[in-house]
Amino acid sequence: MQVAGHDGDEILRQFHDRPEFSQVEAAFFDEAIREICASLAECEADIARYADRPLDQLDPVERGILLLGMFELRNRADIPFRVVINEAVNLSKRFGASDSHKFVNGLLDRAAPVLRAAEKGGA
Repeated sequence: MQVAGHDGDEILRQFHDRPEFSQVEAAFFDEAIREICASLAECEADIARYADRPLDQLDPVERGILLLGMFELRNRADIPFRVVINEAVNLSKRFGASDSHKFVNGLLDRAAPVLRAAEKGGA
């Protein structure tokens, strides 16, 4: 989406056609892609609100991980915010640039009190 400009349907088709997709939790993946694509401007505004640099300076991997993290913080209260942050950090360590996990951790940690006020208050 960020590089080639594909819409959500095209992204889903590309992933569903891969043999490895059988190992994915399809319902969650489909929901995440659809919601992120449908609310991209809102998700990017959330990232920009907590970022210390302009969105166009973010690496596409970091940006993708943050889009997923913001989606989960906003839409998936069934996933504890600490799990959202931990999974995003792990993805950043595995696929992101060196030390990108620190940026991702800091940004999502700043967003969590606002997007998960009730849950974060009890943390």
